Parts: sequence; structure tokens; C-alpha cells
Amino acid sequence: MRTVHLILATTLLAPVVIPGAAVAQKRIPKLPGYDECPLGYVNDLKQHCNSPIYYEVKPTDGKPCDSGWMNIGAGYCKKKELGIF
Repeated sequence: MRTVHLILATTLLAPVVIPGAAVAQKRIPKLPGYDECPLGYVNDLKQHCNSPIYYEVKPTDGKPCDSGWMNIGAGYCKKKELGIF
């Protein structure tokens, strides 16, 4: 019976707890020309930045962020959630 509860709980919670990699990133590479990490990310002292929270981010490519996105520094834009941060 316990196994059934565990399987049921895993099946119901997995989509909520484990978002797809295409949707958001917890680990992103440092972009060329930047030694720091964007807002919400911590420098791993190598070539990546890590976050405990999943954010949907994309490089700015030197351009302003698109509508619905905000600049978080270090060459990245983050998708706004519900029209706010």
C-alpha cells in the first residue's frame, strides 16, 4: 500500500516539482565578456551561474529585452512572471 501512495505522490508532484529544461534554467553559462552572474544567480567560480529557483532566461545579444522580459544583467533577460518580477 505504501508503494502505491509513493507512486501516486510522485506521479502527481513530478510535473510541479520538475519543470522542463526548455522552460527555465537553474544553471546558465557566463556569457563572453562577463565575469559576474545575472540577478538571482550565484557564481560557481567557474564558467557557470547557478540558481535555486527556476527562471526562464535568454541572452540579450546586446539588444534591449523583448516585451514581457526584464534585464537581469550579465547579458541576460528574464521572463516576467504574471507581469511582475
